[in-house]
Amino acid sequence: MTWEREQEKPPLAVIVGPTAVGKSEIAVDLALRMDGEVVTADSMQVYRGLDIGTDKPTPAQRRGVPHHLVDVVDPDQRFNVAEYRKLAHEAIAGIHRRGRLPILAGGTGLYVKAVLDEFLFPDEGADYELRARLEREARLLGPGALHRRLQEIDPATAARLHPNDIRRVIRAIEVYETTGRPLSEHLATARAAEPRYRVAMVGLTRPREVLYRRIEERVDRQIQNGLVDEVKRLMERYGPLPVARQALGYKEIAAYLKGECSLERAIEILKRDTRRFAKRQFTWFRRDERIRWFDLEAFPSHEAAVQAIEAHLRAELRLAPAAGS
Repeated sequence: MTWEREQEKPPLAVIVGPTAVGKSEIAVDLALRMDGEVVTADSMQVYRGLDIGTDKPTPAQRRGVPHHLVDVVDPDQRFNVAEYRKLAHEAIAGIHRRGRLPILAGGTGLYVKAVLDEFLFPDEGADYELRARLEREARLLGPGALHRRLQEIDPATAARLHPNDIRRVIRAIEVYETTGRPLSEHLATARAAEPRYRVAMVGLTRPREVLYRRIEERVDRQIQNGLVDEVKRLMERYGPLPVARQALGYKEIAAYLKGECSLERAIEILKRDTRRFAKRQFTWFRRDERIRWFDLEAFPSHEAAVQAIEAHLRAELRLAPAAGS
C-alpha cells in the first residue's frame, strides 16, 4: 500500500455504532472491497463459548475475511482493556505487514478508545489485592474517606470525580499506588502523545424505531438459535462467572435458569436492557467528533450504503479510489 512509500502513518479504518445496527456485515463488506481484515472491538466476543448471546459472526458470515480478537480467552479468565489494547496493536501491525487494511469494528467504546488514544487505563498493571482492600475501606469508612485520600495524591482527578463514584476513585488511587504517578499526569502525557495511525472513523446509525425493532428481532433469533442452552452449558462448566454478570443475554437467561423469573420475563428484560445499552453506546460515540455518521436507512440499498462508506474511507485515508469509480 502507498503509506509505506510515502512514509505516512499507517491507515486504520474504524466502524462503530450501537448494537444490532449492522456493524459486522458492513465491516466484512468493506474488508472484501478494500483488501482488509477485521479487528473486533467487542468486550464480550473475546470470550470463547459466548457465541449466540454476543452475536459473534459465524464462519459463513465472515465470508473468508480474517477476524482478530475473537475467542481470545476462556470465560473464567481475567481480561481487561490494557490486554485488549496490546493484542489489538499487534494484530493491526500484522495486517499492515501483509499490506492490507485493518478495519477496527465494534461497539465497545472503551476498546476503540484504547486503540486510538494513547491513554493509560487503570486496568493496566491492575493490582486486584489493592483494589479489593480499597473496596473494603469504602464499605467500612464510606466513600468520602477514599475521595479525601485521592485529593491528597491527585487533586486534579479528585476535582472531576464525585465522592460516590467509588469505582473511578478506587482506580485513580490504584494508578497512583501502582505507577507512582497520579492519573492526571498520565492523562496529560496521553493527550500530548502522537497518534500512531492515520484514522478514518465511521459511525453507523438507523432511526430509533428501526434499531429497536432490529434489537427485538435479534433477541428472538438468539433464543431460537439456542441461547438458553448456551448459557446453561456455560453455567454447568464454569459456574457463576464475573463476565456473565456484564454480558447482555447471559445474566438475563441465567436468572431464568436459576428460577428467578420466567423465560418470557427474561426475554422482556433482555430486550429492554439491550435498547438501553444501544442508547448508552450512542451517547459515548456522539462525543467523538472524528466520527462521520451514516444513516443506513437513508440509502436506497445496502450496496449503496457500502459504496458511500467505502468512498469516504478511501478519501479520508488517502487510498486509491475503488476500481471502476
